[in-house]
Amino acid sequence: MLTLASKLKRDDGVRGPRASNPPSDSTRRVSVRDKLLVKEVAELEANLPCTCKVNFPDPNKLHYFQLTVIPDEGYYQGGKFQFEIEVPDAYNMVPPKVKCLTRIWHPNITETGEICLSLLREHSIDGTGWAPTRTLKDVVWGLNSLFTDLLNFDDPLNIEAAEHHLRDKEDFRNKVEDYIKRYAR
Repeated sequence: MLTLASKLKRDDGVRGPRASNPPSDSTRRVSVRDKLLVKEVAELEANLPCTCKVNFPDPNKLHYFQLTVIPDEGYYQGGKFQFEIEVPDAYNMVPPKVKCLTRIWHPNITETGEICLSLLREHSIDGTGWAPTRTLKDVVWGLNSLFTDLLNFDDPLNIEAAEHHLRDKEDFRNKVEDYIKRYAR
């Protein structure tokens, strides 16, 4: 994180407020997305839920990171769920792309990793979708909440999992635990 922040400060100092020369490769312009991410990543790391961990494989690329959620209550307690988060160039006008890398039996996450979380929707009729005022912190807290208070059986993406829960809650719990043992340790 400090690497990109340092580059931003260095680039501003090299170019100065009214540099007329085009920037060279070593002092390329930093995108609006990357400037936002320096601030948002610092805020995220300072306000991370205790059940979450973030990992930046390349500290110079704040637009790509992994999130691990380890729920401490509910159906998914004891599991370790990995998410991949990629922030597109058009951020913050569009939401980050998020995929669950851990196979899971969940009404709002498909077995292939697609996620149903309203704030990740680019267009939303009810106003709960993405807005430029949202941040990475909102995304992480939202993903974390999918394992507790935002667990939604009434508006599922994985209809089979939701119907399973409706039919037989105990068998649903058993299947969740089986998936945790097989895929989320």
